[in-house]
Amino acid sequence: MTLIIVLMLIFGYLLIATGHLTGVNKAAIAMFIGTVGWVVYVCWGEDFVMKLHAADYMEWLNGQAATSLTVKYFIYDHIFLKYVGSAAAIVMFLVATMSIVEILGNNGCFDFIAEWIRTRNSKRLLWTITLATFILSANLDNLTTAMMMLVTMHSIVKNRSQRMLVGAAIVLAANAGGCFTVIGDPIGLVLWGNEAITATHFSAYLLLPALVSWIVPTALISRQLPGRLDIEWGVAPYRGNDTRLNRWQRVMMLFVGIGGLWFIPTFRNITKLSPFLGALCVLSVLWVVNEAFNRKLMQADQMADRKPQALQYGAIQQLLFVMGIMLAMGVLTESGVLGDIAEWVFATLHENVWVMGFLSGVLSSLVDTFTVAITNVSFFPVGGEGVFATNGTYWLVIPFCTAIGGCLLLVGSTSGIALMQIEQMRLGWYFRHLTWKIFLGFVAGLAVLFAEMSLWPMLM
Repeated sequence: MTLIIVLMLIFGYLLIATGHLTGVNKAAIAMFIGTVGWVVYVCWGEDFVMKLHAADYMEWLNGQAATSLTVKYFIYDHIFLKYVGSAAAIVMFLVATMSIVEILGNNGCFDFIAEWIRTRNSKRLLWTITLATFILSANLDNLTTAMMMLVTMHSIVKNRSQRMLVGAAIVLAANAGGCFTVIGDPIGLVLWGNEAITATHFSAYLLLPALVSWIVPTALISRQLPGRLDIEWGVAPYRGNDTRLNRWQRVMMLFVGIGGLWFIPTFRNITKLSPFLGALCVLSVLWVVNEAFNRKLMQADQMADRKPQALQYGAIQQLLFVMGIMLAMGVLTESGVLGDIAEWVFATLHENVWVMGFLSGVLSSLVDTFTVAITNVSFFPVGGEGVFATNGTYWLVIPFCTAIGGCLLLVGSTSGIALMQIEQMRLGWYFRHLTWKIFLGFVAGLAVLFAEMSLWPMLM
């Protein structure tokens, strides 16, 4: 049964990696391997439980006879729900942040970005739109931020080849910006929730590598653009029954939404509760402010377009994908397979976390950023010694390498796949024109992180 679970996971990984070719939705694959994996596990649960949880199972039985039914109840209560809870916490956080972005976007709180980048100068537009993406993705969900900025770029840049270059820079900026905060990327949330890292330490070490990995390729991309872009500036976006909120009202909503998310690390440190509770609290307050500012339209029954609609089809796919992958990792962990693989990988690579990070980054460009990252994170228990201790090197290298590595071929990033579909971009064109630039930024950022980990402790 262990072999069946492993083969099923490998087959699922292959389907996820080739989804852009086969057309098979990766969310469906993730949910399949996550659910069927647990079905296989529970059908032969006694063998797995006696291998890893024998003492706990005997204590739980409390003298009762062990049967196939008691094993299933034990698995459900003491094993399965633990992984469901961890996955649900990540999903609920993403739901909250997606809804926050939706409310802010519907009320025109991001319109200042279009005002800021209003230029035909290619270099100024490229740097301003990617800088905005980098900053926003560090404070909001990086996928949602990337999609919002790609839509903005697509509406103003009329030349397709120019859109492909600027769009690739946006995807890179979103991934780089999201990887250096615990709320910008799902894998950061997982590490933070498992107490593998602290928010301040994580951001302090990854900010400079993230900046380098974004700046180096973006500077090279800017050299490919003409002096002036083919741009058409339209009128302000129409959102149905547009509220025409005052500028101070939009600033107020931004303060509540983004400022509230900034407070979440403090919320967790004080309460020790899951970050998704803080995110839901911020969403509830922002929702009330939204309805207060738009009360006239609400009274006129014209608020259908003002309510958050983050649970749209594309967002649901991402949420289900995260849930499925995390459930699949739970099955592998409880079957003992991940521990065996981790020992083999660590011994083969001579305990070099930098080589593991580099290879993980390359692999994430072929498979999927979150899939590769959560697999690596699940290899080793939190709270070990050396590189696996809290705030250890391993927990910094893996999220950085997988986030930036996922941009090497675009297919490793959900926002990258969206860009390929929107612009009808071919993988061969991207590989020839952009992969080597992003690879240089990836290596430069990894070198900066290595220097930080080597020199910073000596300076403290």
